[in-house]
Amino acid sequence: MKIVVLDGYTLDPGDNPWDEVAAFGELVVYDRTPEELVLERCRGAQIVLTNKTRLSAATMKQLPEVRLICVLATGYNVVDLAQSAQLGIPVVNVPEYGSDSVAQHTIALLLEMTNRVAQYHAAVQRGEWSRSVDFTLVAQPLTELKGRSLGIVGLGRIGARVAAIAAALGMEILACNPRSRVAPEGITVQWLELDDLFAKADVVSLHCPLTDQNEGLVNAERLRLMRPHALLINTSRGGLVNERDLADALDAGVIAGAAVDVAATEPIPCESPLLHAKNCIITPHIAWATLAARRRLMATTAGNIAAFLAGAPRNVVNGL
Repeated sequence: MKIVVLDGYTLDPGDNPWDEVAAFGELVVYDRTPEELVLERCRGAQIVLTNKTRLSAATMKQLPEVRLICVLATGYNVVDLAQSAQLGIPVVNVPEYGSDSVAQHTIALLLEMTNRVAQYHAAVQRGEWSRSVDFTLVAQPLTELKGRSLGIVGLGRIGARVAAIAAALGMEILACNPRSRVAPEGITVQWLELDDLFAKADVVSLHCPLTDQNEGLVNAERLRLMRPHALLINTSRGGLVNERDLADALDAGVIAGAAVDVAATEPIPCESPLLHAKNCIITPHIAWATLAARRRLMATTAGNIAAFLAGAPRNVVNGL
Protein backbone atom coordinates (compact mmCIF):
# COMPACT_ATOMS: atom_id res chain seq x y z
CA MET A 1 0.00 0.00 0.00
CA LYS A 2 1.32 3.42 -0.96
CA ILE A 3 0.80 6.37 1.38
CA VAL A 4 1.61 9.92 0.29
CA VAL A 5 2.02 12.94 2.56
CA LEU A 6 1.65 16.13 0.52
CA ASP A 7 2.88 18.68 3.05
CA GLY A 8 4.62 17.06 5.97
CA TYR A 9 7.17 19.67 7.01
CA THR A 10 5.06 21.61 9.52
CA LEU A 11 4.16 18.39 11.31
CA ASP A 12 7.71 17.05 11.24
CA PRO A 13 10.38 19.73 10.87
CA GLY A 14 12.85 17.16 12.18
CA ASP A 15 11.57 16.17 15.62
CA ASN A 16 8.43 14.10 14.96
CA PRO A 17 9.16 11.14 12.63
CA TRP A 18 6.51 9.36 10.57
CA ASP A 19 7.26 5.86 11.88
CA GLU A 20 3.69 5.17 13.06
CA VAL A 21 2.29 5.94 9.61
CA ALA A 22 5.12 4.21 7.75
CA ALA A 23 4.17 0.95 9.47
CA PHE A 24 1.14 0.66 7.14
CA GLY A 25 3.01 0.57 3.85
CA GLU A 26 5.29 2.43 1.47
CA LEU A 27 5.44 6.01 2.71
CA VAL A 28 6.41 9.01 0.58
CA VAL A 29 6.65 12.33 2.41
CA TYR A 30 6.85 15.67 0.63
CA ASP A 31 7.66 18.74 2.69
CA ARG A 32 5.39 20.86 0.51
CA THR A 33 3.43 20.33 -2.70
CA PRO A 34 2.51 23.14 -5.12
CA GLU A 35 -0.92 22.95 -6.70
CA GLU A 36 0.42 21.91 -10.09
CA LEU A 37 2.11 18.81 -8.61
CA VAL A 38 -0.73 17.49 -6.44
CA LEU A 39 -2.17 15.15 -9.06
CA GLU A 40 1.22 13.77 -10.10
CA ARG A 41 2.31 13.07 -6.53
CA CYS A 42 -0.96 11.39 -5.56
CA ARG A 43 -1.03 8.98 -8.50
CA GLY A 44 -0.71 5.38 -7.41
CA ALA A 45 -1.40 6.14 -3.75
CA GLN A 46 -4.15 4.40 -1.81
CA ILE A 47 -3.97 6.81 1.14
CA VAL A 48 -3.30 10.55 0.85
CA LEU A 49 -2.41 12.76 3.82
CA THR A 50 -2.71 16.54 3.63
CA ASN A 51 -2.58 19.43 6.04
CA LYS A 52 -3.12 22.59 4.00
CA THR A 53 -2.63 21.34 0.43
CA ARG A 54 -5.98 21.42 -1.36
CA LEU A 55 -7.55 18.34 -2.93
CA SER A 56 -10.05 19.63 -5.47
CA ALA A 57 -12.93 17.78 -7.08
CA ALA A 58 -11.10 17.77 -10.41
CA THR A 59 -8.02 16.23 -8.83
CA MET A 60 -9.89 13.51 -6.95
CA LYS A 61 -11.77 12.45 -10.08
CA GLN A 62 -8.41 11.53 -11.62
CA LEU A 63 -7.27 9.41 -8.67
CA PRO A 64 -9.23 6.14 -8.87
CA GLU A 65 -6.81 4.28 -6.60
CA VAL A 66 -7.23 6.57 -3.59
CA ARG A 67 -9.21 4.84 -0.84
CA LEU A 68 -8.71 7.21 2.10
CA ILE A 69 -7.89 10.89 2.61
CA CYS A 70 -6.46 11.90 5.99
CA VAL A 71 -6.48 15.57 6.93
CA LEU A 72 -3.62 16.35 9.30
CA ALA A 73 -5.66 18.93 11.16
CA THR A 74 -9.03 19.55 12.76
CA GLY A 75 -10.30 21.79 9.97
CA TYR A 76 -10.95 19.98 6.70
CA ASN A 77 -12.00 22.64 4.20
CA VAL A 78 -8.94 21.79 2.07
CA VAL A 79 -10.82 18.77 0.70
CA ASP A 80 -13.92 18.89 -1.50
CA LEU A 81 -16.16 16.83 0.77
CA ALA A 82 -19.07 16.51 -1.64
CA GLN A 83 -16.87 15.12 -4.40
CA SER A 84 -15.01 12.76 -2.07
CA ALA A 85 -18.32 11.39 -0.79
CA GLN A 86 -19.61 10.94 -4.34
CA LEU A 87 -16.45 9.01 -5.16
CA GLY A 88 -16.81 6.89 -2.02
CA ILE A 89 -13.56 8.11 -0.46
CA PRO A 90 -13.78 8.63 3.30
CA VAL A 91 -12.18 11.83 4.58
CA VAL A 92 -10.98 11.71 8.18
CA ASN A 93 -9.58 14.42 10.42
CA VAL A 94 -7.99 14.82 13.86
CA PRO A 95 -10.66 16.47 15.99
CA GLU A 96 -8.72 16.68 19.24
CA TYR A 97 -4.98 17.09 19.52
CA GLY A 98 -4.02 20.70 20.21
CA SER A 99 -6.66 22.09 22.55
CA ASP A 100 -4.32 22.40 25.52
CA SER A 101 -1.56 23.92 23.40
CA VAL A 102 -3.86 26.48 21.78
CA ALA A 103 -5.38 27.40 25.14
CA GLN A 104 -1.89 27.84 26.58
CA HIS A 105 -0.91 30.12 23.70
CA THR A 106 -4.11 32.13 24.09
CA ILE A 107 -3.26 32.83 27.72
CA ALA A 108 0.34 33.61 26.75
CA LEU A 109 -0.93 36.28 24.36
CA LEU A 110 -3.22 37.66 27.04
CA LEU A 111 -0.40 37.86 29.58
CA GLU A 112 1.89 39.52 27.06
CA MET A 113 -0.68 42.27 26.60
CA THR A 114 -1.29 42.72 30.32
CA ASN A 115 2.23 42.16 31.70
CA ARG A 116 4.30 43.31 28.70
CA VAL A 117 7.11 40.82 29.32
CA ALA A 118 8.76 41.31 25.93
CA GLN A 119 8.55 45.09 26.17
CA TYR A 120 10.12 45.18 29.61
CA HIS A 121 12.83 42.72 28.62
CA ALA A 122 13.67 44.94 25.65
CA ALA A 123 13.77 47.98 27.95
CA VAL A 124 16.22 46.22 30.27
CA GLN A 125 18.38 45.22 27.29
CA ARG A 126 18.43 48.86 26.22
CA GLY A 127 19.81 49.79 29.64
CA GLU A 128 16.73 51.65 30.86
CA TRP A 129 16.62 49.80 34.19
CA SER A 130 20.34 50.30 34.71
CA ARG A 131 19.82 54.04 34.31
CA SER A 132 16.73 54.17 36.52
CA VAL A 133 16.93 56.29 39.68
CA ASP A 134 14.49 53.88 41.37
CA PHE A 135 14.73 50.19 42.21
CA THR A 136 11.99 49.50 39.65
CA LEU A 137 11.16 50.58 36.13
CA VAL A 138 7.45 51.15 35.53
CA ALA A 139 7.48 52.51 32.00
CA GLN A 140 4.30 50.85 30.69
CA PRO A 141 1.00 50.17 32.51
CA LEU A 142 0.45 46.67 33.89
CA THR A 143 -2.95 45.03 34.33
CA GLU A 144 -4.12 42.57 36.98
CA LEU A 145 -6.57 40.07 35.54
CA LYS A 146 -8.38 39.16 38.75
CA GLY A 147 -11.84 40.64 38.60
CA ARG A 148 -11.67 41.34 34.87
CA SER A 149 -14.05 39.68 32.43
CA LEU A 150 -13.10 37.35 29.59
CA GLY A 151 -15.64 36.97 26.80
CA ILE A 152 -15.24 33.70 24.90
CA VAL A 153 -16.81 33.38 21.47
CA GLY A 154 -17.20 29.63 21.00
CA LEU A 155 -17.07 27.63 24.22
CA GLY A 156 -15.95 24.33 22.71
CA ARG A 157 -12.91 22.23 23.61
CA ILE A 158 -10.39 25.06 23.34
CA GLY A 159 -12.69 27.75 24.68
CA ALA A 160 -13.46 25.62 27.73
CA ARG A 161 -9.77 25.15 28.49
CA VAL A 162 -9.16 28.88 28.14
CA ALA A 163 -12.08 29.50 30.48
CA ALA A 164 -10.63 27.16 33.10
CA ILE A 165 -7.23 28.87 33.07
CA ALA A 166 -8.76 32.35 33.10
CA ALA A 167 -11.07 31.42 35.95
CA ALA A 168 -8.06 30.19 37.93
CA LEU A 169 -6.59 33.68 37.45
CA GLY A 170 -9.73 35.14 38.98
CA MET A 171 -11.41 36.30 35.79
CA GLU A 172 -15.16 36.38 35.26
CA ILE A 173 -16.18 34.21 32.30
CA LEU A 174 -18.66 35.43 29.71
CA ALA A 175 -19.54 33.31 26.70
CA CYS A 176 -21.49 33.21 23.48
CA ASN A 177 -22.08 29.81 21.95
CA PRO A 178 -24.88 29.42 19.39
CA ARG A 179 -24.90 25.62 19.48
CA SER A 180 -25.28 24.95 23.18
CA ARG A 181 -24.99 26.55 26.57
CA VAL A 182 -23.14 23.92 28.58
CA ALA A 183 -20.59 25.39 30.97
CA PRO A 184 -17.35 23.52 31.73
CA GLU A 185 -17.52 21.64 35.01
CA GLY A 186 -16.73 23.87 37.96
CA ILE A 187 -16.77 27.09 35.91
CA THR A 188 -19.43 29.76 36.34
CA VAL A 189 -20.36 31.21 32.96
CA GLN A 190 -22.55 34.18 32.12
CA TRP A 191 -24.15 33.53 28.75
CA LEU A 192 -24.65 36.55 26.49
CA GLU A 193 -25.63 37.37 22.94
CA LEU A 194 -22.66 38.24 20.75
CA ASP A 195 -23.02 42.02 20.73
CA ASP A 196 -23.64 42.10 24.48
CA LEU A 197 -20.46 40.08 25.03
CA PHE A 198 -18.38 42.50 22.97
CA ALA A 199 -19.85 45.42 24.87
CA LYS A 200 -19.27 43.97 28.34
CA ALA A 201 -16.01 41.99 28.19
CA ASP A 202 -12.63 43.40 29.15
CA VAL A 203 -11.05 40.76 26.91
CA VAL A 204 -12.67 39.02 23.94
CA SER A 205 -11.15 35.72 22.74
CA LEU A 206 -12.28 33.96 19.57
CA HIS A 207 -12.55 30.16 19.59
CA CYS A 208 -15.17 29.40 16.95
CA PRO A 209 -14.74 27.75 13.54
CA LEU A 210 -14.81 29.92 10.43
CA THR A 211 -18.01 29.58 8.40
CA ASP A 212 -19.65 31.51 5.58
CA GLN A 213 -21.99 32.98 8.17
CA ASN A 214 -19.37 34.35 10.58
CA GLU A 215 -16.64 35.51 8.20
CA GLY A 216 -15.68 39.04 9.23
CA LEU A 217 -17.51 38.62 12.53
CA VAL A 218 -15.18 41.17 14.13
CA ASN A 219 -15.77 44.30 12.07
CA ALA A 220 -15.79 48.05 12.65
CA GLU A 221 -19.32 48.02 14.01
CA ARG A 222 -18.61 45.30 16.54
CA LEU A 223 -15.26 46.80 17.55
CA ARG A 224 -17.05 50.05 18.37
CA LEU A 225 -19.13 48.13 20.90
CA MET A 226 -15.99 47.28 22.90
CA ARG A 227 -14.61 49.32 25.75
CA PRO A 228 -11.59 51.57 25.12
CA HIS A 229 -9.46 49.45 27.48
CA ALA A 230 -10.63 46.15 25.97
CA LEU A 231 -8.37 43.58 24.31
CA LEU A 232 -9.03 41.16 21.44
CA ILE A 233 -7.40 37.74 20.98
CA ASN A 234 -7.75 35.49 17.93
CA THR A 235 -6.18 32.03 17.93
CA SER A 236 -8.97 30.54 15.82
CA ARG A 237 -9.16 31.57 12.16
CA GLY A 238 -7.99 34.79 10.55
CA GLY A 239 -11.12 35.17 8.45
CA LEU A 240 -13.18 35.84 11.57
CA VAL A 241 -11.66 39.33 11.70
CA ASN A 242 -11.85 42.17 9.21
CA GLU A 243 -8.18 43.06 9.45
CA ARG A 244 -8.51 46.56 7.99
CA ASP A 245 -11.24 47.39 10.52
CA LEU A 246 -9.15 46.01 13.38
CA ALA A 247 -6.07 47.97 12.36
CA ASP A 248 -8.12 51.16 12.10
CA ALA A 249 -9.68 50.53 15.53
CA LEU A 250 -6.26 49.99 17.11
CA ASP A 251 -4.76 53.07 15.50
CA ALA A 252 -7.74 55.20 16.58
CA GLY A 253 -7.71 53.88 20.15
CA VAL A 254 -11.16 52.30 19.84
CA ILE A 255 -9.72 49.32 21.73
CA ALA A 256 -6.48 49.05 23.67
CA GLY A 257 -4.82 46.12 21.97
CA ALA A 258 -5.06 42.89 20.01
CA ALA A 259 -3.08 39.67 19.78
CA VAL A 260 -3.53 37.25 16.90
CA ASP A 261 -1.96 33.94 15.93
CA VAL A 262 -3.80 33.70 12.61
CA ALA A 263 -4.32 35.86 9.53
CA ALA A 264 -6.93 35.97 6.79
CA THR A 265 -4.17 35.04 4.32
CA GLU A 266 -1.27 32.89 5.48
CA PRO A 267 1.60 33.50 5.46
CA ILE A 268 0.59 37.06 6.34
CA PRO A 269 1.19 39.43 3.39
CA CYS A 270 3.79 42.16 3.80
CA GLU A 271 1.06 44.71 3.09
CA SER A 272 -1.27 43.47 5.86
CA PRO A 273 -2.59 46.44 7.84
CA LEU A 274 -2.07 44.54 11.09
CA LEU A 275 1.71 44.52 10.69
CA HIS A 276 1.88 48.24 11.38
CA ALA A 277 -1.15 48.69 13.65
CA LYS A 278 -0.67 50.08 17.14
CA ASN A 279 -0.57 47.63 20.06
CA CYS A 280 -0.98 44.58 17.85
CA ILE A 281 0.91 41.39 18.70
CA ILE A 282 1.19 38.79 15.93
CA THR A 283 2.53 35.25 16.16
CA PRO A 284 2.89 33.07 13.02
CA HIS A 285 0.12 30.46 13.48
CA ILE A 286 2.07 28.50 16.08
CA ALA A 287 -0.49 27.95 18.85
CA TRP A 288 -1.11 24.39 17.65
CA ALA A 289 2.52 23.47 17.07
CA THR A 290 3.95 22.26 20.38
CA LEU A 291 5.80 18.96 20.06
CA ALA A 292 3.27 17.27 22.34
CA ALA A 293 0.39 18.40 20.12
CA ARG A 294 2.13 17.35 16.91
CA ARG A 295 2.87 13.91 18.38
CA ARG A 296 -0.80 13.51 19.32
CA LEU A 297 -1.76 14.51 15.78
CA MET A 298 0.60 11.91 14.34
CA ALA A 299 -0.67 9.18 16.66
CA THR A 300 -4.32 9.96 15.93
CA THR A 301 -3.67 9.93 12.19
CA ALA A 302 -2.04 6.51 12.49
CA GLY A 303 -5.06 5.37 14.48
CA ASN A 304 -7.37 6.71 11.77
CA ILE A 305 -5.53 4.65 9.16
CA ALA A 306 -5.62 1.53 11.33
CA ALA A 307 -9.35 1.93 11.93
CA PHE A 308 -10.02 2.33 8.22
CA LEU A 309 -7.99 -0.76 7.33
CA ALA A 310 -9.87 -2.70 9.99
CA GLY A 311 -13.17 -1.79 8.34
CA ALA A 312 -14.32 0.60 11.05
CA PRO A 313 -13.31 4.09 9.93
CA ARG A 314 -13.40 6.80 12.58
CA ASN A 315 -13.37 10.60 12.59
CA VAL A 316 -15.05 10.61 9.19
CA VAL A 317 -16.18 14.09 8.15
CA ASN A 318 -17.87 13.49 4.79
CA GLY A 319 -20.66 11.16 5.86
CA LEU A 320 -19.27 7.85 4.62
